Amino acid sequence: MPFDVEKHAERSMSGGIVGMAFRFCIRLLQFVMGLAVVGLYGTDLNNARLHGIYADPKWTYATVISALSAITCTIYFVPLVKSYIAFGWDALLCLFWLVVFGIFGKMYIHEDPEGDAGIQRMKNAVWIDLINFLLWLTTAIYGGVLFKRYRGMSMPSKTRSDV
Repeated sequence: MPFDVEKHAERSMSGGIVGMAFRFCIRLLQFVMGLAVVGLYGTDLNNARLHGIYADPKWTYATVISALSAITCTIYFVPLVKSYIAFGWDALLCLFWLVVFGIFGKMYIHEDPEGDAGIQRMKNAVWIDLINFLLWLTTAIYGGVLFKRYRGMSMPSKTRSDV
């Protein structure tokens, strides 16, 4: 039986079709931005590999975080997965992206590329890191709000006599 988007959206506790479209769009942006960072930082990692130079841990960290982000979005694309339940994971990825932005922002924001395409690419990558941080912050907050709102719906509320 094919998946019925409208029926699923009606049953969704988190905003119906509009909420589902919002979540899909933001997860798609997270996925695309994660892959973009893999490409931007992976270029330097590949160049280092080709020249027999060690892989800088900062670049490796950024690439791993971006790959984790893309994998997470892929899992969240499954229609029946309630990603708001994993808002803590979104918050952790948000923190990881903040670290990536901090590391590379300190290195490249005030750097003058002086015609060096590699430095210009990294300056651009810093702003994509910031966008990733903001996207994951948004889904962490959104997921936390939904989790708080809906976690008690399926559980009976405790009264003083239950304690």
